[in-house]
Parts: sequence; C-alpha cells; structure tokens
Amino acid sequence: MNNNVDNRSYIEKIISKEVKAGKHNKIITRFPPEPNGHLHIGSIFAINISYSMAQKFGGKFNLRFDDTNPLKEDMQYVNSIIEDMNWLGIDYGNKPLFGSDYSQQIYDYALYLISKGKAFVCDLSPDEIREYRGTLTEVGKNSPYRDRTIAENIRLFKAMKNGEFATGEKVLRAKISMSSANINLRDPIIYRIIHESHYRTKDAWCIYPMYDYAHPIQDYIEGVTHSLCSNEFVNNRPLYEWVLTNLDLPNNLPRQIEFGRLNLTGVVTSKRYLRKLVTDKYVNGWDDPRLPTIKGLRRRGIPKEAIFNFLNEIGIPKNQSTVDYKMLEHFARQELKQVSPCVMAVLKPLKVVITNLNNEIELTANNHFANEEMGSRELTFTRELYIERDDFSDNPPAKYKRLVLGGEVRLKNAYFIKCNEIIKDETGKIIELHCTYDPQTKSGSGFTGRKVKGTIQWVSVSNAVKIKARIFNDLFKQEVNTDNIFESLNENSLKEYESAYIEPSITTFINKGISKFQFIRLGFFSYDIELSQDKNITFNRIVALKSAYRKTLK
Repeated sequence: MNNNVDNRSYIEKIISKEVKAGKHNKIITRFPPEPNGHLHIGSIFAINISYSMAQKFGGKFNLRFDDTNPLKEDMQYVNSIIEDMNWLGIDYGNKPLFGSDYSQQIYDYALYLISKGKAFVCDLSPDEIREYRGTLTEVGKNSPYRDRTIAENIRLFKAMKNGEFATGEKVLRAKISMSSANINLRDPIIYRIIHESHYRTKDAWCIYPMYDYAHPIQDYIEGVTHSLCSNEFVNNRPLYEWVLTNLDLPNNLPRQIEFGRLNLTGVVTSKRYLRKLVTDKYVNGWDDPRLPTIKGLRRRGIPKEAIFNFLNEIGIPKNQSTVDYKMLEHFARQELKQVSPCVMAVLKPLKVVITNLNNEIELTANNHFANEEMGSRELTFTRELYIERDDFSDNPPAKYKRLVLGGEVRLKNAYFIKCNEIIKDETGKIIELHCTYDPQTKSGSGFTGRKVKGTIQWVSVSNAVKIKARIFNDLFKQEVNTDNIFESLNENSLKEYESAYIEPSITTFINKGISKFQFIRLGFFSYDIELSQDKNITFNRIVALKSAYRKTLK
C-alpha cells in the first residue's frame, strides 16, 4: 500500500493551496436552489460537495434561495427544501438566506455598471435579441440601442424600476462584446421587467435580475469564497467573473469551480419531468417512494447515512459521470442490516393447521441475526399458522427447497413441520395445509437427527397483526427515453398486499419509535406513519434483501 497517495479531490487541492497561501481567512461555500421544486438526489450530490468542503476547512456553508423570478417561486418550496436540509442534518448556520433580500444592492450595482458605460437599456424584443445574438459560427451584431448615453440609460433603468413600462418592453443588458466566441458574453440580459407579485417582496419590485448577474453579487455579499457548481455552468464562468471584476469590488472575490454533472440510470431528476409525474398523477405526490426526491427517499425509508455513503463513494468527478441508481440501494442495505430488528411477516398468507398440536408453545427469538445486544422477543407457536403461499407447491419445480406434500421444512425459530394433506376449494385453489410438527426439532435444541433443505417464516393466526405492505419496483421498465419518459413507465412499479400479516411484536417496536425492520426473507421495510391510520398499519419495502448492484466498489 502506497501511503503517499493523495486521495484528496481536485477541488480540495485547489482550496488547500489557496488557504496555505493565506488567501482566505475562512472558507465559505453555498447551495443556491431556486424555490420552484423539491430537492432530489442530484441536488444532494451538489450540496454534499459544497458542504463537505466547508466542513473540511472548518468553514461555513450557506443555504441561499435564488428567488429572483416571481413567476415560478413559492414559499411551499422554501419550506420543503428547509425541511429536507434539516432531515439530512446539513448545518447552514442560524437561518437560510434569500437572494431577494439583496434586491436593492443588486439594483445599485446595476446603476454602477451603467455609470461606467458597461450596461445599457435595450428595446429589442426577445426574438430580435436572439436574432442579433448570432450563432456558434457567426458573430452577433450590436443592438441599435447600445450607444445610448449613460444619462439616458440611467433615466430609463429607473423608469423600468418605477413601473413605467410593460412586462418585457425593455431589458437591461451588459455591454461586453457581440463578437465574443462565448455566446454568454454577447451583451447578455441582466435585468428584465416582470409585473407579478413576488412571494416575499410582494409588489416592491417589478424588475428582477437574471441569475448570471445576480448570482456572483449574492456570493460576494455573503463572503462566499468558492462557488462550486456543475460543469454545465463552465461557459457561464466568464460572465460570473466579468460582473465581479467590473463592479470594482474590494476584498477577495468569489471563485467559481465546476465539477462533473451526475447522471443516474433508471430515474429522472429533471424538475420538469418530476413535476409532470406528480401533476398528472403517475405517482402519488412528491413524496412517492418511487421518486428520487428527498421526500420520496425518506418516505421509502432510505437512511440519510446511506445517502451520504452513496455520494461519498461517487466523490467529486471532474467530468460528467453516470452511476447506477441501484448503488444507492446497496448502501441502504448495508446500513439497514446493521440496525434493523428482524421480524416475521407473510405477504400472501396460506393457512397451516398443526394437527398434532393442542396447546400453545412459547418460543424465544433474537431480534437481530448478529447483534445480541438488540435483545429477544417472545413468539407463540399455535395450532393455526400462516406461511407464505409461495413457500408451498403441490407441483414443485426442480431444486425446490420449501414445503411440499410429504416433505418437511423448518419454521424459523420453531420446529420442523411435515405436510400431510392439502385442502382445496371448489376451484382447485389451495386454501389450507394440514401438517404435523416434530417436538424434538425445536430451534436451538441441538437436534441433529435429520436435516431439511428449507427454512421459512410464519406467524400465528391467533395473534398476527394484519398489515398492508407496499412493494416498489423501478418506476421505468427500461432506460429512460427523455423524448417521452411516459412511454418507459413501468405499470407494475407498485404492488400492494392488502391482507398481509406480521408477528405481534411489531406493535412493541413501533411504540418504542422503531420504524425500520428486516422482514425475514422478504426485505427491509419502513413503517409508514402517514398511511397507518385507523389501525391500517402500512409498511413500505425499502430494498430487497439481495442487491441488484453488481459493480465492485473501490
């Protein structure tokens, strides 16, 4: 093993070099979501990069809402994002920040740019601006309003602020170069008129700054040292730097550094697609466990520790990367198997009558396969039991290791049982099995007289708790086609078992505040408190017991 290998990310190396040179007193990073949607796993990927850098250097991390577009933003999304950040345990200081709180400063900086001859009011329509901009191979041409005097631009910009023009009638543009190879620098719009009430500032403003102009100013106001963003913004960096440079600001300026965008197989993280899935009722809300939203992951029961283990495994790529979403389930499974009590449940019950048992037998079972500190619980072995319907076959395939007519299996934590008779209804459906148990084969007794090939779970009919179990499969049946994601939807992505049963110890666990369990042989499940009303106890399967993720982790 080479102990001299530097495993730090390239971003950490850049910041370390700057800190060593004495450039920063304190590292400050930020996450600037627009409050027009809910956080998803891709959002947390970006958050984790900025947050981890602040933590590693003993710095500060800001949550700042980029709320300068009154057409899309709403307080419900602010509250949702704050709720998700708090659940994840992200420390963003005493309170969140809002870009709209800097409206006056951002406006004053725009006046300063005009006074320097670096910005002008333009009357071109949106279509005309696009036409004048040019293409990747053809330079643009100057707006006929580009040479307005500084005094005229100041007068018009103030008139824009005072509501003297209609929405879209005029814009303020930076005066850079219409022949720049970077289209983002071809006199970009930095302010537009929108006569709509803002969710926080109400009708105080009718002009709003564009993101590429407001963002660097907001970073500077907050003392942000490093603006970390995905590489889709690499071509925006020159404008970010142009704004800060031309405002002639004192002190150190923020630095933008890009990282590789994360793509996930099997899910969509686009706000537009997610909103469509919710509003058109393909899923049951933003917290539907099939969605990669933080609310969906939380509702499903994915531990937050698993989310961060997943993200830390990905690291900070320089280039765009694609990751199998099953990798997140792998980390969830790794986390859950350490802490989840083990209980027995059957989703598709089949009654078994133990014909040679007349009295109830009290048994003891460990609450965890490996962790004895989690204690034990009592089980009652009774004459009538439920087993999983799939654990019996009257026409068994090759290598079938569960119960068959004339065969034996072990009941988990109990005894061997042998099937002697099958009871069917008039349609031929099996409705009951008559079995006998061998009292010498009690689990833990050391019995070695013979062996059986299968062990199955069971619950007693007399005290089993009826539950509803929801099994989630992939929302898409194939790799998502972004041209029409709805053609890829899996119509079997949700399977509900309305008459499942679980052992009675579950109520004790739930009353103790335990919500995540391993249902023996069935998977890891989470108690859904919102759906568990009027004794309709509901569980969501978090992940199956076995992983579909095959990549060897580094």
